[in-house]
Amino acid sequence: MAGAVGNSRKNNWVLVIILLCGIVLGGYIGTLASKVPFLTWLSYGNTFGLTSPVVLDLGILVLTFGLTIHINLASIIGLIIGIIVYRFI
Repeated sequence: MAGAVGNSRKNNWVLVIILLCGIVLGGYIGTLASKVPFLTWLSYGNTFGLTSPVVLDLGILVLTFGLTIHINLASIIGLIIGIIVYRFI
């Protein structure tokens, strides 16, 4: 029974890694495609999050929080390809 739980966790981590790889590679391809005239549609996307970081100054400790996510069509395609690859593994 413990083996089934271990395999389930392993598969979930494999899924997360494959999805992250798909998003990162898709985003990179989208950035490269923005320079090619007939592939500029792949770089169409939006950026959201904290554009300027939030600073929390506690006197002794200064914390800076910031997160910006840029999603384009190529990263969404990479995410979909990652899901397809995961299903066939």
